[in-house]
Amino acid sequence: MNARTEELIRYLDERLAALRAAVEAIPAERREEKPDPERWSVAEVLEHLLAVERGTTQVFIAHSGEGEPLGEDFGSGSVLETVDMGMLLDRSRKRVTAEARRPTGKLDAATAWAQLEEARRGLVEQIRRADGVSLERVMHDHPAGGRLNLYQWVAFVGAHQARHEAQIVEIGESLAGG
Repeated sequence: MNARTEELIRYLDERLAALRAAVEAIPAERREEKPDPERWSVAEVLEHLLAVERGTTQVFIAHSGEGEPLGEDFGSGSVLETVDMGMLLDRSRKRVTAEARRPTGKLDAATAWAQLEEARRGLVEQIRRADGVSLERVMHDHPAGGRLNLYQWVAFVGAHQARHEAQIVEIGESLAGG
């Protein structure tokens, strides 16, 4: 596996483990509870992450075939360093989620988590399939990140997940205090 593929899969694994810890810190019976009417529950956050993961996988499938075979000039620089993580992780700036990515509230946390894990396996499978292809010149517009290459799209998924991990921690703190 090339260094960029390894870095991205490792990053996604780390982010999913951290998300799991944040979710498990909240009692299972409270994961569908909203901390207030204007905020999402843990289950809704997971449903949103699921929608983003599935959408990213579809973008990856649709465009990864546009990449060139890896050449000798293919670098091993970090993909993560090419994404503005600070912008993504800044929870002081509220972001408006596209309608297609908003949670419906129809999934409980356990179901949303199971489907998120399944979606993650699908994304990682697509990343592995594209391992012999250079994706740094395969560009696609991202609604929040602007014009990104496919490696950056994957990095964005992990950073987006970290943003919502922090949100889940905040939800847990609100529920514990209320």
